[in-house]
Amino acid sequence: MQLIDRITPDGLPAFARGCGVLGTGGGGSVESGLLAAAYALNEYGDVPVVPLAEVPDDGLVLPLSGIGAPTVSHEMPMSGEEPVLIAAEVERIFGRPVSAVMASEIGGSNGVAAVAWAARLGLPLVDADGMGRAFPEVQMVSQNVAGLPVNLIVLADVQGNLITIRPVDGPWSERIARSATVACGGSALMADYVLTGRELHGAVIEGSVGSAVRIGRTVAASGEPVKALAELLQATTLITGKVVDMERRTGGGFVRGSLIVDGTGADRGRMLRVEIQNENLVAFEDGRVRACVPDLITVVDAETADAIPTETLRYGQRVTVLSWPCDPLWRTPRGLQIAGPRAFGYDLDYTPVEDLR
Repeated sequence: MQLIDRITPDGLPAFARGCGVLGTGGGGSVESGLLAAAYALNEYGDVPVVPLAEVPDDGLVLPLSGIGAPTVSHEMPMSGEEPVLIAAEVERIFGRPVSAVMASEIGGSNGVAAVAWAARLGLPLVDADGMGRAFPEVQMVSQNVAGLPVNLIVLADVQGNLITIRPVDGPWSERIARSATVACGGSALMADYVLTGRELHGAVIEGSVGSAVRIGRTVAASGEPVKALAELLQATTLITGKVVDMERRTGGGFVRGSLIVDGTGADRGRMLRVEIQNENLVAFEDGRVRACVPDLITVVDAETADAIPTETLRYGQRVTVLSWPCDPLWRTPRGLQIAGPRAFGYDLDYTPVEDLR
């Protein structure tokens, strides 16, 4: 049974909270996406949420996401016309209308802003995405894991530039789209893997919109939000403590760096280091891996369980670091090849987080 059948202004905060948690530090700050979505719902009306099964077999699905460094998108908001430019170009190329919008990644602002994009276009939002979380690179989507071709990428920026790309494969889609994004100032809106409802069956993470809503509602209803969140996700609590060091740099269309959390309370005397490339990738303690991609690693406020994106991490914040299992698709050999630790340059084998406890 589908958890939610439409996104309304009243339901936005819970949805945004869940998207923040699923963002694993990336996908952009939910605050900017929340503002855009609230404005769009007020201007254009509620957004219906439909399961993939209700999308016509030949109906075009438009997967949308922001691409670029979150630090840039946080300071240079989109105009709101980017999805209109992209949809018009896609419809021109395919010769028929788009049937629905889908978030390419449910995590962070990209999940929340998909509501704004769908509202602006007057289209339903598919209860699915291409990651079940957030990843930093274009080829790191479930459609690529499923072996679907990257048939088309369309980019639009805040200046109104429109770029159409026909890459030969996933890695080339990342190289070309990233270079174009840097030329656009470090941030753009992107449609990729524009496919039909029939083609997307079995190739996306279904139910991800509902998952975000469930997370947000659970946290909001609990007197012990961090505990409730960990129980819902069946997450491992890696550490609770204070951020004592944060190194962050922006370049090449990414935010890269690391943070160190010094344990407090029951975790006093322990330190955890988390490596970042837009998202939280690997957590180390005393040189030992505690969790790594493609499993999810999220830093949340130790009191409220609100997710803290990588671009707003600061010295002195009291945080809890949680990790929990990714969708099984990412644990397949091809999933690990595309988004496992070696895909990010780490010379280590993937071990499920539940086996690292």
